[in-house]
Amino acid sequence: MEKTMNQLVDEFNATVGNEKGIIVNITSVSSSSALFDKLVASAEGDPGSSELPNITTGYPKSALVLLKNDKLVDLKEYFTEKELDEYMPKFINEGIVSGKLAVFPTAKSTEVLFLNKTLFDRFSEATGVGIDSLSTFEGISRAAIMYHEWTDSLTPDIPNDGKAFYVADSWFNIAQVGLHQLGDSFFANENIEYSENFKKIWEPFIEASVKGGFAIYDGYSSDLAKTGDIVCSTGSTAGILFYGNAITYQDNTTIEVEYEILPYPVVNGGKKAAIQRGGGMIVTKSTKEKEYASAEFLKWFTAPEQNIKFVSETGYLPVTKKAFESITGESIGESVNTNIEKLLRTAVAMYEDYDFYIPPIFDEYDSLEKNFVKRLKQTASEARADYLTLLETMAPEEAYKKATEGIYEIFIKDR
Repeated sequence: MEKTMNQLVDEFNATVGNEKGIIVNITSVSSSSALFDKLVASAEGDPGSSELPNITTGYPKSALVLLKNDKLVDLKEYFTEKELDEYMPKFINEGIVSGKLAVFPTAKSTEVLFLNKTLFDRFSEATGVGIDSLSTFEGISRAAIMYHEWTDSLTPDIPNDGKAFYVADSWFNIAQVGLHQLGDSFFANENIEYSENFKKIWEPFIEASVKGGFAIYDGYSSDLAKTGDIVCSTGSTAGILFYGNAITYQDNTTIEVEYEILPYPVVNGGKKAAIQRGGGMIVTKSTKEKEYASAEFLKWFTAPEQNIKFVSETGYLPVTKKAFESITGESIGESVNTNIEKLLRTAVAMYEDYDFYIPPIFDEYDSLEKNFVKRLKQTASEARADYLTLLETMAPEEAYKKATEGIYEIFIKDR
């Protein structure tokens, strides 16, 4: 991503920038979390903080901080209605904060199901589980339990040695989107609200986790994918390049694999919906000349030709209507990466068929996420440990019932 961005900045400086007397310099490259902390420090004038850049990548929460400190430019001042109409309305609307166009869409993402087709085909041939079963979370849960049992049977001398099938990069997103699919909400008054529908998210998760089919893991799914420790996962389209085309087992054996990119799964009885992710670029207050120059760069960077180049090499989605139309045709084939080509086709199809959920913006959102995920994983891990102990004296279903008795009620009560 950094390489592609550098190339485009150089191209702008040598062409349009040269003609208009605008030079863009990249002054800092950082992870999104570290960048957010830097922006907060700069916006609030903390001792030792760096000067705010004229343009920064960011999310609505970054824009909120800048807005509170009167450091944010409303980009409606530099784009006409006609120009804004060229962009996907969903993406423009997501960047509106307190009535201002605060985060300009440059590249967006959603979540999809990454499937190691090579490993899945072996499992499917042996068990008859079809790829269609992965269209719902309940289907993934059942497949995961079967996969764990099947891989366990391959090493009969080692009990409970089966492998996990699935992991999510964000269980918090699954809860939000799953409830949205069911016409419900995960939040009420800036807090988590566990409605009756939450149980429909909980049950397939806890059963597959306790029985070994879902991995309880603190890193990214691509880590487990690269070692063959999972078969599929849900995560951001922007993570596609981290999966690669090979897996390396613990004994250093490496095999080539093929990935399939499937639409985001649905909770049984729910509508097709997925999360809308990805940040954009924020312009900070400076001089009118620099604000104008910043807007000129954004117009060039998001024009179809440049935007398609960026997304075809990074796994993000285009932001203009014209680029979206182009990428459904021959432009997709220009991608240098086969997985990105598959990804873009799936994502574009989803945007024709899915509803998209945009997470809310409020101060406690991040802390709610951390607490929810920590408790969810802890609950599943403890129940899994109890289940394995109970298996020594009980039948599997009896052990599962005993290990999970009352934990749902405790989880939703103990926040």
